[in-house]
Amino acid sequence: MGNPASEQTFFEKRVASIDALRGFDMFWITGGEEIIHALHKMSPGRTTNLLNVEFQHVPWAGFHFYDLIFPLFLFVVGVVLPFSLSKHMEAGQQRGQVYRRVFRRLVVLFVLGLVYNGLLNFNFHDLRIAGVLQRIAICYFFAALIVLNTKIRGQIAFFAGILIVYWLAMKLIPVPGAGSGVITPDGNLASFIDRHLLPRPYCCFPQGDNEGILSTIPAIATTLFGVLAGQWLRTKNSPNRKTLGLVAAGVASLLVGYIWSFNFPIIKNIWTSTFVLFAGGWSLLLLALFYWIIDVKGYRRWAFFFTIIGVNAITIYLAAHLFDFGTITTIFVHGFINKMGWVEPLFWAVSVIMTQWLFLYFLYRKKIFLKV
Repeated sequence: MGNPASEQTFFEKRVASIDALRGFDMFWITGGEEIIHALHKMSPGRTTNLLNVEFQHVPWAGFHFYDLIFPLFLFVVGVVLPFSLSKHMEAGQQRGQVYRRVFRRLVVLFVLGLVYNGLLNFNFHDLRIAGVLQRIAICYFFAALIVLNTKIRGQIAFFAGILIVYWLAMKLIPVPGAGSGVITPDGNLASFIDRHLLPRPYCCFPQGDNEGILSTIPAIATTLFGVLAGQWLRTKNSPNRKTLGLVAAGVASLLVGYIWSFNFPIIKNIWTSTFVLFAGGWSLLLLALFYWIIDVKGYRRWAFFFTIIGVNAITIYLAAHLFDFGTITTIFVHGFINKMGWVEPLFWAVSVIMTQWLFLYFLYRKKIFLKV
């Protein structure tokens, strides 16, 4: 945990829209989607059904809004990297110190991911090795190494190279019993490698792990996509030009990802190159929107709710899994929740989210931020 000297020194060099966007992303992970499901239960109809579907993962090929949540977080991790690494270097830290900081973050995040998966149950046979925090740790580590050792052109080369090499590998390397170029759940190369090298259990399809070994490589490209966006925000271009640049890049990424998907489908579970581009395109557009509203136009008050979540994103991700915020919420609403009638599902979803938010607000007021 960190205890910064003052709220001002913690936020003064931060791009406010990045914290808000991270919080917006985490909002859906930690229960925001339950509001959508509750609305659908309360008022089933065409509109609420469409929203309800968008807040469910696509079983295999395709893209829903909910499939954007994890890549958006990795993207934001990348956006922050040019700012954070340059801050350490400008503060006079030796390169070795920065490397140690990066390696420490890798280890701590990976171990926290294992704790999230049940490490402390000491039931190692059923412990899932892969996971969200593990992938964040690996992607952060390699993206940071690339940023520390290359210029922007090198970062672009790594980004493009990863997408192309992954595509070629998935298309050309034959899988025993399936052949080459098969992109089915059990016939693709990434799943085959997981089944032979990664111990079970898996998530979130039985033939492999959606945070598996090979598919983590293109996830690094997602983080590098964020790095390139962060580098663009650090340029001396005008704020409006930066916004337009993000929008143009986002639209281009969506188009390229969509066209390429006719050859290499958009699949989150194996993080295809087209998924990197399609999710990256939406991430760029969201960053442009948040940046323009918050940092360019100066409308910040509306984003305070998301910012509170964003500055302690890993904290709430862990806490929401390890602690039952529903039990805490029941203490306050048990006397009347059963009398809410048809609005009960919505009221309950909002109440749990507000309990989590008040916990984060308490940490914010005490200037306690989880720093790994």
